[in-house]
Amino acid sequence: MVALVRLRTPLALLGAAVLVLVGPPLLTTGSGAESGTQIPGLRFMVPNTPGGGYDITARTAAKNAEDAGLTHTVEVFNLPGAGGTVGLSRLVSEHGNGKLAMSMGLGVVGAVRSNDAPKTLADTTPIARLTEEQDVVVVGKDSPYKTIDDLIGAWKENPGKLPVGGGSSPGGPDHLAPMLMARAAGIPPKQVNYIPFDGGGELLASILGGKVAFGVSGVGEYLDQIKSGELRLLAVTGPERVAGLDAPTLQESGYDVNFTNWRGVVAPPGLSDTERDKLVRLLEELHDSKEWQESMERNGWDDAFLTGEKFGAFLDAEDKRVVSVLKELGL
Repeated sequence: MVALVRLRTPLALLGAAVLVLVGPPLLTTGSGAESGTQIPGLRFMVPNTPGGGYDITARTAAKNAEDAGLTHTVEVFNLPGAGGTVGLSRLVSEHGNGKLAMSMGLGVVGAVRSNDAPKTLADTTPIARLTEEQDVVVVGKDSPYKTIDDLIGAWKENPGKLPVGGGSSPGGPDHLAPMLMARAAGIPPKQVNYIPFDGGGELLASILGGKVAFGVSGVGEYLDQIKSGELRLLAVTGPERVAGLDAPTLQESGYDVNFTNWRGVVAPPGLSDTERDKLVRLLEELHDSKEWQESMERNGWDDAFLTGEKFGAFLDAEDKRVVSVLKELGL
């Protein structure tokens, strides 16, 4: 019996040595540990309803980060209300929570202003701007409006009777874009009957149901419905046509509008430098991954990556721009 024990001991030591040599690569390969991007228990808050641009962006980012091995089991949850300011207030209340981030964009900037929200984006920790995208002008497949000129011609005759729906509060992208369209068409913006929805998901049902004459939202939110024929795309709001979509820009249609939206990520206030840098590093690695690059192309998103203090300065400039445009439009 003693001899047997002595025989097992060298074998056990050899096995342990093999595990030491083999173990670390098995544990770290593809795990995000090498670049320090692992954030166990990370949660992404979406401050509007499922199906909208913030929701699509957050869920795409979470899945791509997991597929790329940068971090694991990211939870995405929705906390809608007041154009994103309910979620913003929750985020700000989570002082020092390095495991929480919020998907957001120009819509939240506008909602803070239009709702006179007590908490602003200046109260958050800026992490990164991710994407930029054009808005689309769409109608249901049974709409009488076949072209952007058809729509705007009818709109000019009686602006109040042609409600336009958008997935953001006044001051957000889906509100500013049709207001700029109206001004370019000679329609006083104050006469526009704008109906806000809490995200593109809620807006879609009203477009398809004919409750609004037309809708304005991000291109990535309605690609599937446009390609399936459920929605008719009349125009895009940016400087160039969107690849793969058969629709003119507003500018080439004779309406002087050049407008794009953007989306990014902010975190609670009070993060340590280490916590903030880890979130930034995660999004930097995500940005460089093939998974994210493929998602951007598939969703019609343009790369607009910007991190940290530069993103913070951009947020401040966007707040000033929203105020300026609303004043300029008399709103």
